[in-house]
Amino acid sequence: MHVPSLLATPLLGLTLFSSAFPLGPLAASFAQANSILTPLSGSDAPSQTTLDVARRFKSDGPSNVLKFDQARARALQHRRQLDASSSPTSVGDAGSYNIGAQSQAVTYVVTVQVGKPPRSFQLLVDTGSSNTWVGASVSNPYTPSLSSRPTGELAAVLYGSGFYVGVEFNETVTLAEGLSLSDQSISASIFSNGFNNGPNGVGDLLSGESESQGRIDGILGVGPQDLTCGSFFPDRTKCVPTVTDTAYASGLLSNYMISFSFRPSATLDTIDNKHGELTFGGVDVTKYKGKLDFVPLTKTHPAGYYVGVDQDIVYGDARDNVLNQTAGILDTGTTLILIATDAFKRYQDLTGGVPDDNVGLLRITKEQYGNLKSLYFHIGNIDYELTANAQIWPRALNAAIGGTPEGIYLIVNDLGSNSGHGLDFINGMTFLQRFYMVYDIGNDSVGLAYTDATYSGIN
Repeated sequence: MHVPSLLATPLLGLTLFSSAFPLGPLAASFAQANSILTPLSGSDAPSQTTLDVARRFKSDGPSNVLKFDQARARALQHRRQLDASSSPTSVGDAGSYNIGAQSQAVTYVVTVQVGKPPRSFQLLVDTGSSNTWVGASVSNPYTPSLSSRPTGELAAVLYGSGFYVGVEFNETVTLAEGLSLSDQSISASIFSNGFNNGPNGVGDLLSGESESQGRIDGILGVGPQDLTCGSFFPDRTKCVPTVTDTAYASGLLSNYMISFSFRPSATLDTIDNKHGELTFGGVDVTKYKGKLDFVPLTKTHPAGYYVGVDQDIVYGDARDNVLNQTAGILDTGTTLILIATDAFKRYQDLTGGVPDDNVGLLRITKEQYGNLKSLYFHIGNIDYELTANAQIWPRALNAAIGGTPEGIYLIVNDLGSNSGHGLDFINGMTFLQRFYMVYDIGNDSVGLAYTDATYSGIN
């Protein structure tokens, strides 16, 4: 992706951005940002808090999901770890590998309240990034409130196929009743691209796209805190707490963790806001079956920068090898399951799938689908089974990716690089919809469990 010349200019300042992108209400309200809410504590602190997750459907024509996912994967693989001794020379150096998610056919968002008085924003849930920011849509811009405090820092994050540049505030962010974070770092986008239909969401405003159809107001970054490092300037070494970090440090959570429950949906009921849950501070035992099995976060980099694990993949009861044990990530910002190129070729040979140029995914016949075997993802001591039905794109959503109504498309695809690079797979939402996941920050581990959706024939 070509970075605009403005973003490549070293040590950008507020004056330059003010002239290039009028700040409007942001600049006018700086003086009003002087009041901070007080977090709950002590006996008022909940043990855990659950947020509903809603699905958003991109309705502006066919979406090449693979293209977006592979672009994101390239950026995730090449992220640079910044420390106090590094000396980045541009915004691109500072933030180009601090990765969020793209606007795709189907995304998952939570409603977050920002400011005092609070305003609602639809934020994409992303374990692959940690900056929280708003203002991606011009139909719902951020306006500094009574609880806003500008820090004097700009933030810039470049993604596989998009970016945002914004002004950092310490602000009140309310995730749910009883989970109100004061002094939380957020960014207010001055300019963004790659999240709605045009720069800063111009496309969604002009097309009249509603929030249920696909509007994204920004990102709720819930990945590791280190991913925020290097995304601010002029202080290039600055790192900030994520919303989970702030909630736990404020005494609002009894456990330093966040849990994810998603469910597959093969219909266009985009107004339904019960497609999943985020649970801050604990787990919801009603959302999984059996027991949670925890494994340490991988130490292999670059997968170790994210919510990374070690796994191998085999096919069918004969356990044909697909991917040797290697490091990769669990990622809510990726739609597909991407595996290293050499592993993908083995998977393609085993399934007989043929690339469909219109969709970008492997297509199989009805007969091949009838013979399709389960994939087993071996993580820790457990095999996580992805059935034949779980390996195909929801047929009711074929039109969203440019497919034919009767087409059968596989959701396992090519990462774009051979194994051995330290991030050799991405288990995206098509995997996470079938299993319960816990990101245990305090113990540097990840938990997975089977759910009622694991063996669902919904697709």
